[in-house]
Amino acid sequence: MKTIYFDCFAGASGDMIAGVFLDLGLDFSYLKAELLKLPIGDYEIKQSKVHKNGIISTRFEVFVGNSDHKPILADSEYEEGAERNQAKAVNVTAIPHSHEPHRSLENILSDVRHSTLSPKIKSDIERVFLSLGQAEAAVHGVSIQDIHLHEVGSIDAMIDISTAVIGFDWLRAVDIILSPIHLGTGFISTSHGMLPVPAPATSELIKGMLVYTTNIKGELLTPTGAAILSSFSTGFGPLPKMTIEKIGYGAGKRDREFPNVLRAYVGEIIGKGSISNRDPSPEQHQAVLQPGGYHDGEALMLVANIDDMNPQLFGNLMDKLLDAGVMDVTFTPIFMKKNRPATALEVMIAPQELDTVLTIIFSESTTIGVRSYPIRKHMLQREILTVDTEFGSVRIKVSKLAERIVNFQPEYEDCVRIGETFNLPIKDVFARIFGSVSLFMRNSSE
Repeated sequence: MKTIYFDCFAGASGDMIAGVFLDLGLDFSYLKAELLKLPIGDYEIKQSKVHKNGIISTRFEVFVGNSDHKPILADSEYEEGAERNQAKAVNVTAIPHSHEPHRSLENILSDVRHSTLSPKIKSDIERVFLSLGQAEAAVHGVSIQDIHLHEVGSIDAMIDISTAVIGFDWLRAVDIILSPIHLGTGFISTSHGMLPVPAPATSELIKGMLVYTTNIKGELLTPTGAAILSSFSTGFGPLPKMTIEKIGYGAGKRDREFPNVLRAYVGEIIGKGSISNRDPSPEQHQAVLQPGGYHDGEALMLVANIDDMNPQLFGNLMDKLLDAGVMDVTFTPIFMKKNRPATALEVMIAPQELDTVLTIIFSESTTIGVRSYPIRKHMLQREILTVDTEFGSVRIKVSKLAERIVNFQPEYEDCVRIGETFNLPIKDVFARIFGSVSLFMRNSSE
């Protein structure tokens, strides 16, 4: 499945995330057209290629007119000392506008709701700002209705967040995985005075995330960066086993002793729950069709009855076997001698994988013996298609008997993600997507 992995060794900010998507190929003209759908006043955006310790990366800049008609270069919400004011705008004329510096969350959400962006993008932008509002409310001890966003409610923050959301919608990644995030140390100057790094709102947003700090001074993870990543991430940890298709670099404004960039890998993840992992013997699905319109393939079935294993270990055993690329794993409750409750393990594998899979079973379970016997599989032709729905792109699995489609089903992981994003019961997601898929199938067969 398509995955984006954010390598946050230099932290993350809204403009760095935006730079990543532009570096990965998000069309700048398309981005500008989408942002114009937001009723948020006068600004200009710019992308440029910069070197960070020898790494070519994309910088995303927002220029906003202020009361002095001086453009403001936005990199992160909170900057130390006067460095923010030293930013220089090049070939950009700022346009004066009436921008309220301390906007309520409801004002911001109203702007989003009155935009002409797609419902999904509007919903995702609202979700990010709600997470910011909840973090600020928790820090200040007030209700979210009373929150006024300062730096994170500015036009440049709105553009950063909207650009990131548009980028995620464009990429259509199923998994968004984060490395441990570098936070930085020290103090920062804000509208509330000097605050420790990470900022209090950032500290609220990183709950449940993998983070670390070193002696590097400065704010590496900003509240906007934390809000975006926490709103979209589906997992945390080291770089998973994946085939990498693209790498993008989003530049921060500052030059540091290390590359001040956010790096992202895009590719297909190989492991638990991935589509490629669940087709461990693709050659069987490319075999010549039998007269009945289906494929045949050889396999081995491994069986072990286990009555002395901690039930907590069965989940790990299944994960290990699926990660190894077996065709199927099942656990069945049984009763053994002396009427003891037990579990029957059945694993279907390609014949050439016998030694590898036996090693996993003997290492990760308490069984001391495994039975094996050859079987013959009879399989429908199948393929994974992507269909546009009201929720965005969704993968569907299509099965054919000769030329006739006999089954199709939305991918479970996609439906779970949509249910969480739109706060819908998964059964409702399945029903609504199934309607879109049925229409697609009818049109495809005509």
